[in-house]
Amino acid sequence: MRASTSKMTQTFPITSLRQWQPSTWQEYIAWRDDQTNQRVRLFFNQGWLWVDMGAEGINHASISDLFTMLFFIWSTHRPEQVFSSLGRCLLEKSPLKAGAPDLVLYLGENYPCWQPGELRRIDLHQWSVPHLVGEISDTTLATDLDEKKDIYASLGIPEYWVIDVRGKRVFAFELQTNGKYIECSESLALKGLPISLLNQALERLSQEANTRVAAWLAQQIAGLLKT
Repeated sequence: MRASTSKMTQTFPITSLRQWQPSTWQEYIAWRDDQTNQRVRLFFNQGWLWVDMGAEGINHASISDLFTMLFFIWSTHRPEQVFSSLGRCLLEKSPLKAGAPDLVLYLGENYPCWQPGELRRIDLHQWSVPHLVGEISDTTLATDLDEKKDIYASLGIPEYWVIDVRGKRVFAFELQTNGKYIECSESLALKGLPISLLNQALERLSQEANTRVAAWLAQQIAGLLKT
């Protein structure tokens, strides 16, 4: 019988859920499959579980939508390239790794497609890993730069962004042949995009609505790709 999350919270009190807890894959599955947890984001890393109860606020939402708009803007300048944005989808490689990044980007025709009757998550035994994932880090910067970074590197995801909400900056990492991330100054998935431009956009966001910042980004990108 599947354990309920009410029983799980006896093991992991609500006050301690937003930190890594020793766990089994079966306990992770109990959280994942509980239908009352529609807004919960889960991360699992070889015996450690992080349960994000969706406590992030306006800044997190504004930046998340801005970066989704960025993907759309970039795709309009690369009509020959397929871009599929699947932010917050659960990536799973049983029985060792799972995560639900704020940003998920696939390039090319081989992106996950859901069919009726299938599970509502991305099974990385079936699908390839995304080309880019990202975390919007308002209250989770430490773990986004540590444990979650380790998850995405070990899954072989080529590019990882950590968007520091309070610091108004983007940490961008590219995967090396040794399986480790190093910081980069230009995106791999969005080839030719300088990370410094994203930092400028975050600075503007403190004074302007995210749709206006997106319009500014569209102008900058149009000029960038003409050169």
